[in-house]
Amino acid sequence: MSAFLADEQKEQLDLTGLHSLAELVLREESYPDSTELTVLFVDESEMSSYNARFLDREGPTDVLAFPVEELTAGEVPEIDPLGPPLILGDVIIAPTYVGRQAEDMEVSLEDEMALMVTHGILHLIGYDHQTDQEAELMEGREAEILRLVGRVRR
Repeated sequence: MSAFLADEQKEQLDLTGLHSLAELVLREESYPDSTELTVLFVDESEMSSYNARFLDREGPTDVLAFPVEELTAGEVPEIDPLGPPLILGDVIIAPTYVGRQAEDMEVSLEDEMALMVTHGILHLIGYDHQTDQEAELMEGREAEILRLVGRVRR
């Protein structure tokens, strides 16, 4: 598995731990080793720009996910082992926004960052939270994965 992390902001992050978590999410969802995704950490100004350009929303947010493929949660697509890698897409996270959110919810920054990485990747592979049933499935999966790395889901 190839999770590419790019840190383009000033907050101190445990990139090694977040990289391991990203790969764990893919393993737990049974994605093949040839799977690729990018996790990009940006400042709030950049996040606001992404939010405006792609979702027509103002201001920053915690996490955005831009899938390349339309996938279904819990179903791994068939991959030709001799073909190109499966590229899932990009997850974009604003750590300063996530930090304030963690403070407001009285959870640790590490737990909240782990949730954002997990949440974003699950979006790339088809999980969503548009309905109560979808939200329950996604939140349950997040909690299971975070528990594996000693983190809690708020």
